[in-house]
Amino acid sequence: MYVFQKKVMKEKITELHFIFATPIWTSIIPKHRKINEKMFRYIKSLQKINRSGISRSNLLGWHSKNFDLELEQPKFFVNSISPHINSVLTDMDWDIINQEVKITGMWAIINKKNSSNAMHIHSNNYLSAAYYVKAPINCGDIVFYDPRFAATYRYPKISKTNKLNSNMISFQPKEGMLVLFPSYLQHSVNVNKTDEERIVISFNINLI
Repeated sequence: MYVFQKKVMKEKITELHFIFATPIWTSIIPKHRKINEKMFRYIKSLQKINRSGISRSNLLGWHSKNFDLELEQPKFFVNSISPHINSVLTDMDWDIINQEVKITGMWAIINKKNSSNAMHIHSNNYLSAAYYVKAPINCGDIVFYDPRFAATYRYPKISKTNKLNSNMISFQPKEGMLVLFPSYLQHSVNVNKTDEERIVISFNINLI
């Protein structure tokens, strides 16, 4: 029986191919302070109208109804982030000439202290996103999980975590940060451990 040598190869003798990759895109939106101020006021006005919110993946947090995308504030927000959406669509090489790119829903979530979001997906869409209006330190990372269910049945010990051997990955939110990801990708939000609110705008994108 061959015994594998327990040493790290210094010379690369194999070619690595990323097949069936799971993309996640992040960016900081330019001039996000202006965007955040405007959207903060809009979200707070929605919360004032509907204090109880609705129940989705939110655990103790407040979840708005869908935005009216014909209103000035959502239009302003979409126009501000549209170049970043176009960049993602370009990466994916989807046919956007013969299909309409449509935002099918947009809403806000306010997580106060001890609030979180349970694991979920955004079904019947192609892309989903989270944009951070307010994100104090330790307000709750967004966590993504390996969508290859068969790959999680057996899992060997690892010497260190990297993008090939991870079965989950988390991103620390920052104000003005936009995260885009495939809608099928399971994700959750960790508990907000601060005394401040974590405010995020989420939305879905479809091609019709």
